[in-house]
Amino acid sequence: MPDVKSFLERQRAARPWLDHLIRAGGRYQQQKGDYFAAGITYFSVFALFPMLMVAFAVTGFILVGHPELVTSIHDSVSKAMPGDLGTQINQLIDAAIDARTTVGVLGLLGAAYSGLGWMANLREALSAMWEQRHPKSSFLRTKLLDLTKLVGLLLAVVLAVGLSVLADGGVIRTVLEWLTIDDIAWVQTLVQVMTSVLALAATWAVFVWVIARLPREPITLRSAARAALFAAIGFAVFTRLGAIYLRAVTGGPAGSTFGPIIGLLVFIYFTARLILFSTAWAATARENISRAYVPPPDPAVIEVVAPPPKGPSVAEAIALVGAGAVAALGLGGMFRRRRDRR
Repeated sequence: MPDVKSFLERQRAARPWLDHLIRAGGRYQQQKGDYFAAGITYFSVFALFPMLMVAFAVTGFILVGHPELVTSIHDSVSKAMPGDLGTQINQLIDAAIDARTTVGVLGLLGAAYSGLGWMANLREALSAMWEQRHPKSSFLRTKLLDLTKLVGLLLAVVLAVGLSVLADGGVIRTVLEWLTIDDIAWVQTLVQVMTSVLALAATWAVFVWVIARLPREPITLRSAARAALFAAIGFAVFTRLGAIYLRAVTGGPAGSTFGPIIGLLVFIYFTARLILFSTAWAATARENISRAYVPPPDPAVIEVVAPPPKGPSVAEAIALVGAGAVAALGLGGMFRRRRDRR
C-alpha cells in the first residue's frame, strides 16, 4: 500500500504552489472560515431590508417632485392589473410615497445597525485568517472604527462601480463613434478586451482594500495584492456562472420566485468564502509567515521536589546486621561479668 503522507510531502516539496495551497486551506479550516462566511451571509441578507427601505424612501422623494412619473406608474399598474387589484397596488404606492420620511429614517437606522454588525463580523473573520492578536478596545471606539471602515468600503465600491460602468463599453463606444472608428473589427475586439481588463481591475482594487485594510490590524497592500488578484479572477468566473444559473432557473414560475433568492444566498456565501480563503492565502505566504506574531511561551514554574526516601543497600544492610550482632555480644558479656561478681 503506497504511503500517501510521504507522497504528499514530496509533492509539496517539489511544487511550492501546492504547498502554499495546502497551508492556506489549513489556515482557513483552522480559523473556521465556513462559520465566518455563514455569519457574513446572514448579516448581508439582514442588511438588505433596511437598504430597500432607504431605496423606497429615495424613490418616494423623487416621485414627489415629478408627479407625471406617479401618473405614469399608476397607468401602467392599472393596465397590467385591471380591477380592484390594480387599485389596491396604486393605493400602496401612494401610501409608500406619503410615508417616505418615516420609511427613510427607519431604513437608515436599520441600515446603520445591520451594516455595523456586518462590518464587525467581516473584520473579525479577516483578522482570524491573519491570526491577529489585536488588543481589545472600548465598545464605542470599536464601533466608530467599524463605521469608518464601512464608509471607506462603500467609497471603494462606488469607485469600482464607476470604473465598471466605464468598462461596460458605453463611454468607450461613444468615443469610438465620435471618432468614426467603431465599425472596425479589430477596434471592437480591443474594446472587449479593455472592458474586461477594466472590470477585473475594479474588482481587484476592492479586494485589495478588503484584504489589507479591513482586518483589525492593517496589512501592507503588497501582501494583499496577489491574493486579491486571485480573488478577483475567481469572482469574475463565479459571476459568469451565476448569470447562467439565473437564466436557467427563471424560466418557470417557481424558479422565478425562489431562484433569485437562493441564487443571492449562494452568491453571498461563496463570495465570502472566496474572500476569506484569499485572505488565508495571503496570510500563509512565506514572507508573511516569517513576520507572523509568535505568542510568548507560558511562564516557567520551578518546583523543588524532595528526593524519595530510599532504603539501605545490600552492603549497608550487612554492616548494620554485623554491628547489631557485635553490640548484642558485648552487652551479653557485660551482664554475665556483673552476675559472676555478685
